[in-house]
Amino acid sequence: MVIRKHGAIEDIVLENDYPEPHPGPKSVVVAVGATSLNYHDLFTLRGMPGIKVPMPMIMGIDIAGTIVEVGSDCGGWSPGDRVLIDPIDRVRWKLIGETFEGGLAERVVVDTHQLIRLPDPISFEQAAALPVAYGTAYRMMVTRGAIAAGEKVLILGASGGVGTCCVQLAKMAGAEVVVCASSEEKLKRLRELGADHGINYAESDFAKEIHRLYGKPRMSGAPGGCDVVVNFTGGDTWVPSLNCLKVGGRLLTCGATAGYDPRTDIRYIWTYELNIVGSNGWHRTDLCDLLDLVGKKAIAPVIDKVLPLEKTREAFRMIEERNVFGKVLLQP
Repeated sequence: MVIRKHGAIEDIVLENDYPEPHPGPKSVVVAVGATSLNYHDLFTLRGMPGIKVPMPMIMGIDIAGTIVEVGSDCGGWSPGDRVLIDPIDRVRWKLIGETFEGGLAERVVVDTHQLIRLPDPISFEQAAALPVAYGTAYRMMVTRGAIAAGEKVLILGASGGVGTCCVQLAKMAGAEVVVCASSEEKLKRLRELGADHGINYAESDFAKEIHRLYGKPRMSGAPGGCDVVVNFTGGDTWVPSLNCLKVGGRLLTCGATAGYDPRTDIRYIWTYELNIVGSNGWHRTDLCDLLDLVGKKAIAPVIDKVLPLEKTREAFRMIEERNVFGKVLLQP
């Protein structure tokens, strides 16, 4: 599925005669078993300030599959090896599916330093759900955020890929979890994942609901508010999120899907000695830790739908309309 210009979902085109990939000396060709979409793919489709996407481009950042061809200098890797691809080329600092061709195809070529061995019990679908969403969530919640047992954690945007992983990681740590979602159906499914409380933000002011549950933040007397707020939406949710935190609380952020330049009120930050903790993507060790957790069944990637590659446009519309609970995957 190819784009030849920035534009709309209709500009993603199936091309059956696109050139076949071939490996260089230190690269391999992987037969794609599954690839998952992310909101970032919509940014790539439409164009992002400061990021030049070479055209034509095959999108698709998260990829798992089987090696079918190896280059002349790929010691340790052989055809038949099952792999998860780390989407970040950490030698050239480029992102697959954005600055070189990705997983919305039958085959993809990738350098060996991006390969992670995939244990047999973990499916291609489970693995392909991990890097962008679950890798980002793991780094934000565990590596950077240090979520701990007994903490009260509010998760905004909880029904998407990052959010569903955040819920599982917070519960795994022993936290009390409050989730926000736009429908009662999504809240029901989040409770099934382990969420303790749910807030329908389409009908309620989530900050007022947090104050009702835990009280307002205060400098003296019984402490109110949450220990942690997870906010990767930004926009109009930023200031209310600060107002949900108790004294010394932590706001964790890894993105801003609803706007990166909201008006803010820094009085909350100094008055209640708040901590703003940023997290940028994932490291390779985060992906290895996640594979270990999936293998132990400590967490399970939440997959909404698996569609054939020719239904890529339909999958993009699901992402665009936020009509997804967890991840949507594509298979050639």
